[in-house]
Parts: sequence; structure tokens; C-alpha cells
Amino acid sequence: MPEPETDPWHDFDGHEQVIVAQHDGVRMVVALHSTVLGPALGGTRMATYSDSANPAAAAYGDALRLSRAMTYKNALAGLGHGGGKGVILADPAVKPRDLLHAYARLVEGLGGRYVTAGDVGMTVADMDVIGEQCRWTTGRSPEHGGVGDSGILTAFGVFEGMRASAAAVWGTPDLAGRRVGVIGAGKVGGRLIGHLVQAGAVVAAVDPSATARAAVLDASPEVRFVDAIDDLLAEDLDIVSPNALGGFLTRARAAALRAALVCGGANNQLAEPAVGDLLAQRGVVYAPDFMVNCGGVIQVAEELVGCDLDRARAQTARVFETTARVLARAASEGVTPVAAAEAEAEDRIRTALAAAGRPVL
Repeated sequence: MPEPETDPWHDFDGHEQVIVAQHDGVRMVVALHSTVLGPALGGTRMATYSDSANPAAAAYGDALRLSRAMTYKNALAGLGHGGGKGVILADPAVKPRDLLHAYARLVEGLGGRYVTAGDVGMTVADMDVIGEQCRWTTGRSPEHGGVGDSGILTAFGVFEGMRASAAAVWGTPDLAGRRVGVIGAGKVGGRLIGHLVQAGAVVAAVDPSATARAAVLDASPEVRFVDAIDDLLAEDLDIVSPNALGGFLTRARAAALRAALVCGGANNQLAEPAVGDLLAQRGVVYAPDFMVNCGGVIQVAEELVGCDLDRARAQTARVFETTARVLARAASEGVTPVAAAEAEAEDRIRTALAAAGRPVL
């Protein structure tokens, strides 16, 4: 565990519990930010953090940031869950079964305080393996009692959030003719592109995977791919949609951004909190990722109550009204959308505490 002064996210305090464990030298972190609204729910990611000078500190910091974001995401989505996140510090290309089972036992040992799902570096098949030894597992295949790939409703929620954000920027949710730059064309970005094309948007995209590009072009040949992210950002875009890994929006990119709206499915898009302030100062509307990308967690939470995908889709559609309400609050209170979204989530948590007769923080 990194010392507080070496952890760039040490100000993400207030976590109920953080567990660090090892299996055959592989570090595993589970961060429970809050269980006020119910058992913490959030995905598990597997990564090496090879671009970090201190991979263990990076994994720990990621678990803290992501679990906190999950508390807000689940609250804004109207779920009866708090926020948690798991990180396995390992190469996702090599997943020994005993490692997944060791992680499963770690989560099982929490007695239901944390419900896990898939995230970056993890597949539905991996969640099936974890589910063999952990009852608190979602994101499994239908054959194992799950709802399958959560990217379906994640993309739908981002699309609804983008429509509501467009209404706040241009006075209409209609995306026809809007120039949208999509970063990442995988299981979320690829599906989002399909929604955008159907809505009449003009889409340019970037993705290093030839497989992902081919899948998009097979369904939507009118989509144009460019070679690099910064080439895409240099274009005259209305909307930028990050759907790959986090940390995309640095100060430099925010200062140079030409688009009027940023709305995508990637977690933790802001490289640092100050970037949100910079975007607001430049008049760029940023739809917080934890507000619009909740469709996936709504989908996996459905595994716990009945696997009714129609019900989950209807709940995800409410991202539109949540986004509209949060952006209106940001405008009326003169705060950033991130601050308004966090305040909206905190309102629900305080209401739950008061209803339970617990001290309101």
C-alpha cells in the first residue's frame, strides 16, 4: 500500500474499507467506498499499470478513485447499491484459473458487502470462473445465470446522456448532422457509434484495434477512422466521446479542445479534477462519466433481482432526465457538471441516512 504522501489520490478519503491481498505474488485490491445505499457494486479490472513508475500505487489509487465514482454512479442510477471496485495487478492476457479463484475467495470473504462485475481486462467468461467460488458475482454469461455483456446498456445510457447534453448546449436533443468524434470503438464505443449513425450523426473515430474498426465499418461503412487521438481532436467536432481508458482529458487537451460537448463511456476521463474547472471556464460542457455510463451497472445489478433486461433498459433510459436535471442544476448554481452530479448523488445518500436514523454526514 502506498504511503499517503506518494498516493496522488490520497484526498479520496472516506472509504469504509480497503483490502490488499496477494496470491502467488500478484497483488489484489478491493476498495469499498460506501454501503449506505446497499452492498457496494462495481467491476473488477485486471491491468499491469506498466506505464506507472509505481504500479502497486497506481493500482491502489485506481481502486480508490473508481470505487468513489461507483458510489456516485449507483446513486445517480437509482440503484440500491453503494460503490466498490476491485483491481488485480496482473497481465490480462494471462489469467490462471487459480488466480481468479483466489480473487473470488477474497470477495466471497466480504460476506456480500461487495458485489463484483467485469471491467477492463475482464471478460464474461472470467466472471463465470469467479462465480464458481463467489456468489457475489455479476456480469456472467446467460448460461451461468447472468445477463452477458454489459456494454449493451452502457452504450445506450451514454447515447441518452449525449442527447440530453446536446439539448443543454444547442436547445435540442436531435443529433442529426452533429459531428461526433468517438475515441474507442470496442464493446461500448462500437455500439454507441451504431446509435449515433442511426440518429444521423456524422461520426469519425479512432481505435488501435483492426478487429474493432472492421466490426464498425461492417455495420456502418459511413464511419471514418483516423490514425491518432490528437488527429481526431484537431478536427472541427461538435462532440467528443471518450470510450476507452481513463485519464484522456489532460489540461493540454482540454485547453485545445474545439468541441462544445464531451460525453462518453470511459471511466475517469479527467486526468485530474482541475480539468473539469478548465473545461467549464472554456464553456465546454462535460457530462460526467459516472452520470452517463451507468447502463452497464444497471444491467449487471439486474442479475440480483431477476434478469429482466426490458426493466433494466427502461431504468437506463432515465439517464436522459438525470443528465438534464444535473446540467440544469450546474447552470443555476454556477458550478461544474461534476460538482452538480456529485451533489445530486450526495443528496440521495443523505436522504437514505436520514431515513435510517443514521447521522447525516
